[in-house]
Amino acid sequence: MPLTLEHLNAASTAEFTALLEGTYEHSPWIAERAAMRRPLRTLAQLKHALVQVVREAGADAQRTLIRAHPELAGKAMVSRTLTAESTHEQGKAGLTDCTPDEFARLQRLNADYHAKFGFPFILAVRGPRGLGLTRAEIIASFERRLEHPVDVELQECLRQIHRIAELRLDDKFGHPPALGNQVWDWAEVLAQHSDPGFAEQGQLTVTYLTDAHRACARQLVQWMREDCGFDQVHIDAVGNVVGLYEGSDPAAPRLLTGSHYDTVRNGGKYDGRLGIFVPMACVAELKRTGRRMPFGLEVVGFAEEEGQRFKAAFLGSGALTGHFEAAWLDQQDAAGVTMRAAMAHAGLDIAGIPALARDAARYRGFVEVHIEQGPVLNELDLPLGVVTSINGSVRLLGEVIGMASHAGTTPMDRRRDAAAAVAELMLYLEKRAASVPHVVGTVGQLEVPDGSVNVVPGRCRFSLDIRATTDAARDACIADVLAELQRIGARRGVHHRLEETMRVAAAPSAPAWQQRWEAAVAALGLPVHHLPSGAGHDAMKLHERMPQAMLFVRGLNAGISHNPLESITNHDAELAVQAFLHLLDGLAEEAR
Repeated sequence: MPLTLEHLNAASTAEFTALLEGTYEHSPWIAERAAMRRPLRTLAQLKHALVQVVREAGADAQRTLIRAHPELAGKAMVSRTLTAESTHEQGKAGLTDCTPDEFARLQRLNADYHAKFGFPFILAVRGPRGLGLTRAEIIASFERRLEHPVDVELQECLRQIHRIAELRLDDKFGHPPALGNQVWDWAEVLAQHSDPGFAEQGQLTVTYLTDAHRACARQLVQWMREDCGFDQVHIDAVGNVVGLYEGSDPAAPRLLTGSHYDTVRNGGKYDGRLGIFVPMACVAELKRTGRRMPFGLEVVGFAEEEGQRFKAAFLGSGALTGHFEAAWLDQQDAAGVTMRAAMAHAGLDIAGIPALARDAARYRGFVEVHIEQGPVLNELDLPLGVVTSINGSVRLLGEVIGMASHAGTTPMDRRRDAAAAVAELMLYLEKRAASVPHVVGTVGQLEVPDGSVNVVPGRCRFSLDIRATTDAARDACIADVLAELQRIGARRGVHHRLEETMRVAAAPSAPAWQQRWEAAVAALGLPVHHLPSGAGHDAMKLHERMPQAMLFVRGLNAGISHNPLESITNHDAELAVQAFLHLLDGLAEEAR
């Protein structure tokens, strides 16, 4: 008989502890203390209560908890003294079937890890989907995490322990995250499409209107129609995938949502795409239960946001706000293909782009679900966060021109070193951005064209990306950086060229919509945590036409994004879908 919250809430402390036995390895004190936090309304609230007990227990208790866990493929497995839960998990990951070479490698890793950290390596071997990691994935995680500082790795072990507990609670409650599994599975399938040159290396890269990009669009169309039950689905004039689930009142303003399906080069599976899959799962659930909202739900998979193939960014959402610039059509990619030619090759109707601009009066607003792309939620052990604002950003591409000369014969006081000038600018930007709260600055591209080991660089190309929660703080940083570039150039005898490639205003969340996300998170039994977004999102474009607000979902691996390690769990995806459904229900109540 599956465990229920009603049973847990009614149990004595001793019974409560016994019912959760094995959730945390050899550590019944965690359940015992969590019993004091009843009543528990949701499974998510129970999980958070257990997490908080561990967070508040202190460093000594946390280290004891870590040491209560067995090594992977270690002595306890060989001697068959693992707990039933650990035996099941290590067996499911195939650790009981290691080849001699794999077993020897794991023993070396265990020894090296313990020598460095003083506690066993902890990994939720059932993985982010709960199906089990491969031995190769386990070994790769082992090797990567051996490079962590001790304090970072200790916290990662605790997070892995909480993930193990989450999966064990699933077993006890018999409550698999079906909607989260669907989101996770969609992400895996869509990630099979990747651009040439990256696909062969197992890397995910999908840039605007490549064959892989168009394959993604076709796949989204198929899922929206066949798996979800949208009433209308089409690909528009810029390549956006647009699905409409009609409401009971066709005249009522719709809710607009979505995110982008293009990626950065060698990126992750969830940046952007999570914000398409979550509302898709909501529509699938509404369709399954025969429900209609009083308003229509329009979900858009934006074709382009990242600015990877052409200099322009936010092409998909910009078209919906009426800000697609005709001059962009003549931009060329690295192969010399113009955007106009790429769109014609894809069969898109360029003449139809102006008609894509949405009438704000026909929409209630725009909401977006997105992986956080940062470490905050991960460090706080929180699955969801409510976004307060999106940083305004400016991007520039520049080149410093000096004079190439012989590295051996040119005296240090007579050099016109373009790369050294940019390096000096980088250090200034780092210091200037750090001097003001909520301002960040990055030189993400740095290139010495035709550089040689024995030549003083005569040219250096670079990028600037400067962001802040307010446009005023951002622009003040830009002004100081450009003034410093002038001073560096005058002192070093070099000059520069700069081109602004993107300017997007800061986008504070609309208070009423932020409150709706807050209510949705609270309804799940979770604390409401607020945070700004330092990344750019399609929501900041839609902000130009209608109110917007965002929900962040925790990322794994310290929240890393724009990286193959970008990941989420099926449980966090489930909570995101449930939060979105709560938001829809709240809007429906308001309409009554």
